[in-house]
Amino acid sequence: MRQFALSLILLIAVSWFPAGTLAFEAEEEAWFGPEDSAQVLRIISTADIAFIAPMITSFLSAEPDSAIHYTVAGSTEVQRAIVDEGAGFDVVISSAMDLQTKLANDGWASPHLSEVTSTLPPWAVWNDMLFAFTQEPAAIVVSTTGLNGLPLPQTRNDLINLLRQHPEVFRGRTGTYDVRQSGLGYLFATQDARASEVYWRLTEVMGGLDARLYCCSSHMIDAVKSGELLIAYNVLGSYAINRDDRDEFAIILPEDFTTVMLRTALITRNAPSPELSRRFIDHLLAASHGSSAIPLTHPALDLDRVDPSLNRIQVGPGLLVFLDQLKRRSFLSEWASAMFQN
Repeated sequence: MRQFALSLILLIAVSWFPAGTLAFEAEEEAWFGPEDSAQVLRIISTADIAFIAPMITSFLSAEPDSAIHYTVAGSTEVQRAIVDEGAGFDVVISSAMDLQTKLANDGWASPHLSEVTSTLPPWAVWNDMLFAFTQEPAAIVVSTTGLNGLPLPQTRNDLINLLRQHPEVFRGRTGTYDVRQSGLGYLFATQDARASEVYWRLTEVMGGLDARLYCCSSHMIDAVKSGELLIAYNVLGSYAINRDDRDEFAIILPEDFTTVMLRTALITRNAPSPELSRRFIDHLLAASHGSSAIPLTHPALDLDRVDPSLNRIQVGPGLLVFLDQLKRRSFLSEWASAMFQN
């Protein structure tokens, strides 16, 4: 009961700061814990505050004299803050695994070894610098009312056939990431293209139907709920399943292959609070991988049911291939040709 009460107090203690005071573009900021704390952990992250708040409050319940200053930014802005501006953050959390790998590979991360990190499965750690604490699938989100009896697509080929057979229904009402702007969207797109040529056929079909492009999963889900979209492709399943209004749309993990992103964390090489950073990383990993895990995703999002088709993105230098400027320009040019056909 005491721990619950403390967590509640910490959540109420969140205060907001103006993003305009920062050189990079921050979307939101929040303060958790005592305002006059001498120990402050500064985190920059692509994860929404509501998504990560349970983990933060559980950490602070064991660190009552500490506070966390949490900043939300897009994946490219995270890179800008760390690499271009040298902003004083301790921990970086991101869904853009390729950009996180580049940070670690280029020397922006500090190694961390502990009893907790030594027990991680091989897919969850890279070079003792990059640590995965969630597995989050890319899903197809479909309006449960807008299809009016049309079948729910279970594979990408199902989705292609549905769109081709009913262009009048879906014109202007399908959505996906703008991969030119979204680091996660670009990661999902390149991994899809690696896995199957069907990705390019789907992109061409969606482009021919004037697909709408979005920065992030939450905006796509909102658009499905409002009726602006009937189908959103490559939405983060974790964002969809955790919404209170999730009964209003179907969340489909494609049966041909389900791409799974690993949300990762690293400690910066010049972390102002290195010891607090290490304790936070250990808490994050123990809580996520341990037997008494704090769920950051809903149990209904069960990866076991798509295990044969699971395409877990592997942390490591292989992710740097599509960050090469020539390869990136080539991929984006092909994507634009498929998506913009007018």
